[in-house]
Amino acid sequence: MNRPRILISMVPALLLASSLSLTKERTGILHEERSLYTRILVHKVNDLLCMKFTLVRSDSNQSCKDLRAPRRLVFAYAKMTMTALLFNQQPQNILIVGLGGGTLPEAFFGLLDNVQIDTVEIDQAVIKVAKEYFLFKESERNRVFAQDARVFVKRAILQSKEYDLVILDAFNGDYIPEHLMTKEFLMEVQRLLSQKGLLIANTFGTSKLYDYESNTYQDVFGDFINYKRPETGNRLIIVPQAKLLSEERDPIDTAKLLQTARQLEGKMAELEVPIIRYARELPRKMASKPDWDQNTEIITDQFSPVNLLRRQLRD
Repeated sequence: MNRPRILISMVPALLLASSLSLTKERTGILHEERSLYTRILVHKVNDLLCMKFTLVRSDSNQSCKDLRAPRRLVFAYAKMTMTALLFNQQPQNILIVGLGGGTLPEAFFGLLDNVQIDTVEIDQAVIKVAKEYFLFKESERNRVFAQDARVFVKRAILQSKEYDLVILDAFNGDYIPEHLMTKEFLMEVQRLLSQKGLLIANTFGTSKLYDYESNTYQDVFGDFINYKRPETGNRLIIVPQAKLLSEERDPIDTAKLLQTARQLEGKMAELEVPIIRYARELPRKMASKPDWDQNTEIITDQFSPVNLLRRQLRD
């Protein structure tokens, strides 16, 4: 009498296994749709599964997963983002703006015990694709909120929320949405950080917005680490103790960074993150002088020269 129930209960597992097998075997475009915000493509080349947003640029991969080694971080900027743990090995609350395929929340969730991760993604279609194709798993401690980040941040402030780490990683196919680049938004994000909370923002290393963007972050946070590497066009803006004024921050102990990196090295191996190399590089980045025009205007809700970047991408 119980056999039919057992067979029925096996069906979802069999379907999931079949879906995974098809994803691994198929090559080319696996999914395409036009959401409210962008055009989403999921494509596969050999064992690399990627999500792409296409508005202007044709090469704007937002997230990639190696199907042979799902834990491996494919993008250099994602590996660089793991330097957050050099400054705080055990952040308890993390806010990530921008989901993509779920690479960053999955990486931090796999590394940290008892962490609470809130990821904000405006596009419900991106959330669906991340779950269906990239097998992103939402849970009570790894949540996704389908909201505009400005709205989420304002509500979080009203709820007196605090985060030990905030990662800004929102892209729409052109660049970062302009309302997530302004001084007003960054000041609101700053209010969400715990007393020694860390901010990391993923931006481009070269664009016509580089000077504007750099000056805006400097205006809000003071000194920051301008982290660029030769293998990627991205750069990370890293601000330890971002809630405090520059002169109030504790000096960064570079020897401790290297010691922490050695402690993290084993955990980072599966992600293929060269954490010791990064720890040796960061002190030089901290000491480097601004490489942008500091006389450029800052970006505000009233002044947002994003059209400069769009024109550059179309040239």
